[in-house]
Amino acid sequence: MKKLVDGLARMSGLRDRDELDFAFIRLVADCASDSVDSTWLVRVVGDGEDRRCLTRARLDAQHTQPLRDAAWTNWDALPKLVDFPGRQEAYERGKVVHVGIGPHTTIFPIGGGQGVWAVLEIESKLAVSAQTEAVIAGIVLTYQNLHGLLDYGEKDALTELLNRKTFDGAFFKATAEQDTFVADEAHPERRMAGPNGSYWLAMLDIDHFKRVNDNFGHLIGDEVLLLMARLMRNNFRFHDQLYRFGGEEFVILMRCDNAGDAKNALERLRSSVQGHVFPQVGNITISIGFSVLKENDTPGGAFGRADKAVYYAKEHGRNQVCSYQELVLAGELVEQASEAMDVDLF
Repeated sequence: MKKLVDGLARMSGLRDRDELDFAFIRLVADCASDSVDSTWLVRVVGDGEDRRCLTRARLDAQHTQPLRDAAWTNWDALPKLVDFPGRQEAYERGKVVHVGIGPHTTIFPIGGGQGVWAVLEIESKLAVSAQTEAVIAGIVLTYQNLHGLLDYGEKDALTELLNRKTFDGAFFKATAEQDTFVADEAHPERRMAGPNGSYWLAMLDIDHFKRVNDNFGHLIGDEVLLLMARLMRNNFRFHDQLYRFGGEEFVILMRCDNAGDAKNALERLRSSVQGHVFPQVGNITISIGFSVLKENDTPGGAFGRADKAVYYAKEHGRNQVCSYQELVLAGELVEQASEAMDVDLF
C-alpha cells in the first residue's frame, strides 16, 4: 500500500509528460504481480486503417529504465494498430481486454473527454488477479486525470492547440534530440536518433483577420480560428508541434530532412487554407515565414528570424510562404546577430 500511495503522490507532482509516462509505467510494474514480464504504454496515432502504435514508455526485466520511441519517429517505422488485435479491441471498445492463457496479456484503454487515445499493455506469465486489475484500473484513472489537468494548462482554450507557455520546454527538448532513427531489430522499441535532418520553426498569420471580426463579428472570427486549427492538424504529422500564440498568430515546430521538405509542408497548408470555404466568410489566405533552427539556438532567436520572414511575406503580397534563409541569400533581408533577434511576442 505504501508503494502505491508514494507512487501516486510522485505522479501528481509531475508536469513533464515524459516523466509522467515513465512514473506511470514504473508504478504499474511495481503494483503488478511478480509474474509480469513487461509493461507498455502505447499512444494510438493516425486515423482509420492507418492508425499506428507509438510507444510512450516500456519497462521490462532487462531494463532498469523505461524505453520509448523518440517523439520524432518516422511514421513508416511505427507498427500498425491492426497488427495488434488486443490493442485494437481495447482501443475501439474502451474496455479491458484479456488475451491468451500463459503467457497472458491484459490491455487497459486510456482516454478522456475525446475518447480513447492510448492503451496500457501488461504481459505476464499468469493472468492478472481481479484485485490487481482493480488497483491498476485506479492508477490508470489517476493517470488520465493528471493528463487532463496538463491539457487544461497547456492547450489554448479555443482551438485546443498548444499554447505559448508550453513552447520553450518543447523547443529545447526538440532541439536536443537528433533526427533520424536506427532500429535495433531485436528491440524495435529502442529506436535511437541519428545525425540527419533539421528542425524548423514557422510562424503564420491570417491575412486581414481584423476585417473578419469587423465585418462578421467575433463569433465568426472564432469559428475561423477553430477551422484554421483543424486544417493545421489535417496537414501536419502527429509529432509536429502546433501552437496558437494568441489572436490570429500560429506557430509550427517540425522536423524535416531539408529546406525543400519544410517549404513543401507549409505550402500544402497555405494551399489548403486558400482553397477552403469558411462559412459566411468565404475564402481567406495566410502568410507564413519560417527558419531552420541553428546550433545552440534560442526561442527568441528563432522567432526573430521567422517573424522577419512572415513580415516580408505580408509586405510583398501576402498569401505566400517565405524562408528567412532564402531571403538572406537573395539579399532581401540582412542577417543579424542572434542577440538582436529577440522579439516581443505579446
